Amino acid sequence: MNKQDVLSDSPAAAERSEAVKQRVIFCDFDGTITENDNIIAIIKHFNPAGWEEIATDTIEQRMSIQEGVGKLFRLLPASMKEDVIRYSISNAVIRGGFRELLAYCQEEEIEFFVTSGGIDFFVYPLLEPFGIPQDHIYCNSADFSGDNIEILWPHTCDEHCPNGSCGMCKTAVIRQFSAERYERILIGDSVTDFEGAKLADQVYSRSHLTVKCRELGLPHHEFSTFHDVVDDLKERQQARKEGN
Repeated sequence: MNKQDVLSDSPAAAERSEAVKQRVIFCDFDGTITENDNIIAIIKHFNPAGWEEIATDTIEQRMSIQEGVGKLFRLLPASMKEDVIRYSISNAVIRGGFRELLAYCQEEEIEFFVTSGGIDFFVYPLLEPFGIPQDHIYCNSADFSGDNIEILWPHTCDEHCPNGSCGMCKTAVIRQFSAERYERILIGDSVTDFEGAKLADQVYSRSHLTVKCRELGLPHHEFSTFHDVVDDLKERQQARKEGN
């Protein structure tokens, strides 16, 4: 697979038979792989003054994700590093069926990428038991060297992103996989997944993403656990085989 091969998303390409396309999954982390939103859980737990307004403005898209998440973490002193990391890891719960989804992807040779607006200090440790290669995990990072926690953004928007300030730009990652060659599958739950859902061939949604898909008229399959996702992937694959 050459994931640097950025090709056309043309209507003609989209019309090609999905049966010949290689499936690739882009899966959100906070509130998707985990049952809770780790960023909000961290900020809510330590409860710095003024966080509620920033969080609301970010969720309701009055503030960009990059600006909002950056502001939230700047409310916390860097001296709290160990407490923040300890809480973020101990508080997280992995959603049911995640290991089964990874096993299904391996069995069916489906590329699986974590595309997370979360932060490295909790994303990497929580995913370590599942053996996902680090180059298949996209997330932000944290700098604790100053007075306050500073979020760094190694995966910025490309020139095609309509937002330009995603922080971790999921559409830039998705666009590395041509719609002509890949069936692009997105699994997510929130504002960080809205633009990616517009590019995906199939969307598995919950929470805010389900609401947004309904508003935009985007086809989606609502899920509760990853068992739901695996079941639907199997049904779709069987339907394709029977249709050939």
